[in-house]
Amino acid sequence: MPRFHCEVKSEQKGARARASDDRPGTFVDGVRWRHFRARGRGGSAAAYAPALHDAQDEAVTAEPLDRDEAPPTLRMQVAPGAVEALPEPMRATFGDLIATSSAARDSFERMARAAASNATVLLEGETGTGKSRAAHAIHRAGARASAPFLVVDCGALPANLLESELFGHEKGAFTGAIQRRMGAFEEADGGTIFLDEVGELPAELQPKLLRVLENREIRRLGTNTHQPVNVRVIAATHRDLRAEVQAGRFRADLYFRLAVVGIPLPSLRQRTEDIPLIVERILEGLGATPEQLAKLTTPDFLARLQRAPWPGNVRELRNHLERCLVFQRALPPPAPDAVGSQAPVAPRTVDASQTYAESRRRALEAFERDYVEALLKLHGGKVSQAAAAADMDRVYLYRLLRRHGLKS
Repeated sequence: MPRFHCEVKSEQKGARARASDDRPGTFVDGVRWRHFRARGRGGSAAAYAPALHDAQDEAVTAEPLDRDEAPPTLRMQVAPGAVEALPEPMRATFGDLIATSSAARDSFERMARAAASNATVLLEGETGTGKSRAAHAIHRAGARASAPFLVVDCGALPANLLESELFGHEKGAFTGAIQRRMGAFEEADGGTIFLDEVGELPAELQPKLLRVLENREIRRLGTNTHQPVNVRVIAATHRDLRAEVQAGRFRADLYFRLAVVGIPLPSLRQRTEDIPLIVERILEGLGATPEQLAKLTTPDFLARLQRAPWPGNVRELRNHLERCLVFQRALPPPAPDAVGSQAPVAPRTVDASQTYAESRRRALEAFERDYVEALLKLHGGKVSQAAAAADMDRVYLYRLLRRHGLKS
């Protein structure tokens, strides 16, 4: 049984419902449908196979029915004048984000509204679209700006270490727990915690995060005592979490708790008119001279950048511009047929005598240490510059340095 059957979204002339492709299907007056529009004439209705309506998310979710139970009916009626046209979003900047495209400015408008509340936010977009920068901007624009902002990458650690990273542990809670440790939720108390790549959260930790979002309390590993936490949660993912829910890999109740305010971040391909502004901002941040700035902002070069695919979005564009500065010329952007081509990777050795969890933990720790060392070396030990280049929060980079005993 699919978990999502249809979405209902408001439009200027009424509302549009879109059904999923899953069986048993959705029907209007006995006819199976994919799209249905109800205009504000006071009589539009739709009937459906087994479903419940979630008003907050404007989605219809499934509940299994007994064989003898008749499927319920969802009736949709739009009152005349109930749907108002929203004004064109005018916000061109938010924090250090900048845009002229309507897609990006609409995201900025949503961010500004989210910042004015303590609601949980879910940022969705491809890798490199600036989700971590958006999260930091929302934090800085809100009432918790002077409080801590902590970042946890949910895809960077195995489940047992991630649980300790999030909730902390008591001394002796597991092998290697030689002292009591405060988790990120406790460290961020009064501020904001940013759960990056929350779509990678292991299944066994999803109900524990759900409990935190519902009850605003955490339990350290090794204790049965719960303690309250006062945190604002911002999550981000490059995955389509609705598809993950449909596939049974992500809990539907956790998704709804995270997506109180959902903010999609458009890809660079959807906002090519913003590339000249973004290029100028990136070059200024990289310390380009006036001569370099003039060379890398010519109409011809910018037009070539706008035609490039940029699967890595703004992060990839930044890396390309940094190479241009190193080689002191306007390098051609990657061609569409070159996207995804990679140099052969040397095979890695693994110790299969260890458990999977232990082997993965050691590999991740080695990667973290090597990456942070190389990153700091590349940027001359400047933590702020290194964090910006890696699209990583500076506070989180400092935590990695402490964790691996490295000096900036």
